[in-house]
Amino acid sequence: MTRLTLIALGALSLAAPAFAQDSQSSASQQSQSSQSSDEAIDFSLPDGVDAKALGSRDVRVIAVQTLLDRSRHSPGVIDGYTGGNTNRAIRFYRKANGLSEGTAIDDALVKSLVETQGKAVFKTYTITEADVKDGFQTIPSDFAKQSELDRLGYTSAVEMFGERFHMDQKFLKALNPDADFSKAGTKLTIVAHGDESLSADIARLEVRKSEGSVIALDGSGNVVASYPATIGSSEFPSPSGKMQVNAIAAEPTYFFDPDDQEWGPDKQFEIPAGPNNPIGGTWIDLGKEGYGIHGSPDPRKVSKRSSHGCVRLTNWDAEELAKAVSTGTPVEFL
Repeated sequence: MTRLTLIALGALSLAAPAFAQDSQSSASQQSQSSQSSDEAIDFSLPDGVDAKALGSRDVRVIAVQTLLDRSRHSPGVIDGYTGGNTNRAIRFYRKANGLSEGTAIDDALVKSLVETQGKAVFKTYTITEADVKDGFQTIPSDFAKQSELDRLGYTSAVEMFGERFHMDQKFLKALNPDADFSKAGTKLTIVAHGDESLSADIARLEVRKSEGSVIALDGSGNVVASYPATIGSSEFPSPSGKMQVNAIAAEPTYFFDPDDQEWGPDKQFEIPAGPNNPIGGTWIDLGKEGYGIHGSPDPRKVSKRSSHGCVRLTNWDAEELAKAVSTGTPVEFL
């Protein structure tokens, strides 16, 4: 359970990060292909990217994760490896698009993703002066020292760009082994990820504890978005039953009170806002003391590590969801 001091309540308004796209990268000599029943669908590495640098990552998995990210069935962190979060996204996408059930990355899935999301997998980005002008910081691990800071910002340019582009940091560096991520003018190869704008009429949310998912449904009951989630734990279970969105806050401050917790230090602390805040960059309050849907300072661990009762998403998924819901949106824990 999380007790929170909200800095900004009400309608959420977030400016999209500064983004300078150059051009969509062309195919390289290194490629992996898949055959559909109608045509060859090739996913190729961009020019200048050595396949050896990717290690055991699969370019077809990279493509599927990237297209799923644009489809609003989030795979979590795009890293080029299959796993639970990617399989979860595949299941929801297949069901929503009339494909056979399961987690197979087969021709039918690839063809449907290309038809609905386009074929672009990679693009380039040029680092701007605005990206790096404020620098980065070292963040201490304990609450006492964190509470003395003005903000819990990014610790490195790689962390910042990884979150902005929905990418695993090691994967981002593998695509750009010689890049100076803190220098304006540097060109980066990134994935053609989705943005944080969900253009759908969200009638209700379901928090499916057994699946580790948060589901957004429209008025007809159709699933329009799905997100991997960490939902409580056996020691600190999330609540059951029906709630509703009570308030939405961008850049929330986290307030720790030992009287409300069974973990942590024995002193109250107010932890400043920022992406490395314990609840990330977004808070969706559910009207029950201490419970909400929120972001995470470590997106790699979403759905892979327990929480203290709340519902944890990646920062970008929490931002996208917060923009699509409003005060009063029903939320049911199943």
